[in-house]
Amino acid sequence: MTIKLKCLSHTPLRGLNDPGADVVRDVDAVLAQSRAEVEAFDPELIIIFAPDHYNGLFYDLMPPFVIATAAESVGDYQTMTGSLSVPAGTALELARFILADDIDIALSHRLQVDHGCTQTLEELTGSLSRYPVIPIIINSVAPPFCPYRRIRKLGDAVGRFAAGLNKRVLILGTGGLSHEPPVPLLHGAPDEIASFLIAGRNPTPEFRAARQARTIAAGKIYGTQECPLTPLNPDWDQAFIDLLVNADLAQVDQFDIEEISREAGRSTHEIRTWVAAFAALAAAGPYRARQDYYRPISEWIAGYGVLSAEPRATAAE
Repeated sequence: MTIKLKCLSHTPLRGLNDPGADVVRDVDAVLAQSRAEVEAFDPELIIIFAPDHYNGLFYDLMPPFVIATAAESVGDYQTMTGSLSVPAGTALELARFILADDIDIALSHRLQVDHGCTQTLEELTGSLSRYPVIPIIINSVAPPFCPYRRIRKLGDAVGRFAAGLNKRVLILGTGGLSHEPPVPLLHGAPDEIASFLIAGRNPTPEFRAARQARTIAAGKIYGTQECPLTPLNPDWDQAFIDLLVNADLAQVDQFDIEEISREAGRSTHEIRTWVAAFAALAAAGPYRARQDYYRPISEWIAGYGVLSAEPRATAAE
């Protein structure tokens, strides 16, 4: 078994509300390098921890975690449509392993996934189906959230499962860092919005276009006095990145959910995917990590970062 890790921010506004050309060029360069590294590694299995943004999961049944044995992209925000290449048998074995480890995880045999999962797959592989991939969706935008210690334990279980496979395994985390796009809350929402948050699957193209337009409009004023949303917090982002790079994962057990929401934005909880990914890597032993990129990009409503890591034994070879 060989394992590598990539954690990337994602943003639905890439290509729709871009910052200056120099920033786009820098991000394109780091993504091209990341993709080259993935292609050189040639994973036999990808396990991706990703959030959902009320596209596949809704409050009619909102699990903290769900693993898919089959998944289809909804194609939001210019992402590809189509099926992910999910190895159903291996995904089911992983679900059984996690459950046997006293971690409750939901199971889907027909999961819809959005840009939170697919954008990173596209950027790193050029496809939704080039490599076998198991999606694990972690609720990161629909409160209430489970404690961060459970995210770490989930990742640890996944990592121990991966360590038992005689495969090259790529662990991906996608989401974060600090950001707060215009995602509504169920509490106090008007009836129409509440109805969508509870059971809004398969919206009309017109509804999806209006939703995209609101996000683009928010991106145009994000971080200014005109915008009521929590601005990016580069200091918070860097402290979190340093925690992961320095392998201080036990600290996440003390993370305060409400404090993170206040300081870095409500959707910052997508960092749960990064916590799970690094916990999975740590289950294979000590690791070496590096920060490939970080920049606060208000136009993308994202503290945009890229991290890479691998076991120390592998890095020393």
